[in-house]
Amino acid sequence: MASFLSSLRYLLADVIGEDDAAPPFLPECLPDEVTAIVSDAIDLLIDYQGASYAQLYVDRLSRFVGRQDVDAATFCEIARLMAIRMSYEDPIRIAQLKLAELEGGAGAAHAPSTDVKKFRLDELIGSLPANVAEPVLDTLDMVGWRHKRVAIPFSTASRWGIRRLKFEAGLRRWRLLSTRYEEERVWVERWLHMIARSLAKQPASAIAVVATATMIQGYGDAYRQGLADWHAIIDNLAKPTFDGVLPLSDLASAIAEARAAALPDPRQVALKRAIAQIRARALAAGASAAAE
Repeated sequence: MASFLSSLRYLLADVIGEDDAAPPFLPECLPDEVTAIVSDAIDLLIDYQGASYAQLYVDRLSRFVGRQDVDAATFCEIARLMAIRMSYEDPIRIAQLKLAELEGGAGAAHAPSTDVKKFRLDELIGSLPANVAEPVLDTLDMVGWRHKRVAIPFSTASRWGIRRLKFEAGLRRWRLLSTRYEEERVWVERWLHMIARSLAKQPASAIAVVATATMIQGYGDAYRQGLADWHAIIDNLAKPTFDGVLPLSDLASAIAEARAAALPDPRQVALKRAIAQIRARALAAGASAAAE
């Protein structure tokens, strides 16, 4: 509940225009090895969404500050990967980055150009506020177009292209009301929860659980595939192990084996087979140990 209220507080600050706060301070007692990563992440998230959103990052990260069971390497990965996931690539972000190229935001101005990105329709609509997006998504479901793929140009090669980029980037103010943001908020909180459970139940596997965030990248089909594969591994291996219903002694190795089987296949045939084999071995080993 506390994490939800924290997210809600920063959402309201951004939407009502009270996001002119100073950049957040680094958490107290932050390991020295993590300082540069967290500082860069704060700058990134201020650019992405604003100071209040960066504060949400700091608050989430603070859950792990001072814990004796979190070494510097694990803390660095949590900090780095959470910043990446909190700055997820939606059409708004792509427009922001394209405008930054024009303005020299990446260090030097780029020549006018056009990038064409392929999205699913539900991904595009999901960037809008939920009260606008949901009726549209319902209509797309009715006509069977929800997963239809479309190519969208992001262009600085014309005045119209630049105006459109500015409009799209301006949707940043409403990003935290979007259905996509809610999905990402829930995902980040679940990822952090699984890390905490691993630290309590299987500390040696915590870094493998942290690293599962790298399964989810980009946008379009690759993003959806990675998200589905992540849930398959967490739901069928990590969570049952933490719940005590799957006697898996080496979760890290199981995650590595499952990830190696994850292919760009919407049906997840190889991944599901690998997970079933891992579970069968673990259950057989558990039954054998109980019989002794």
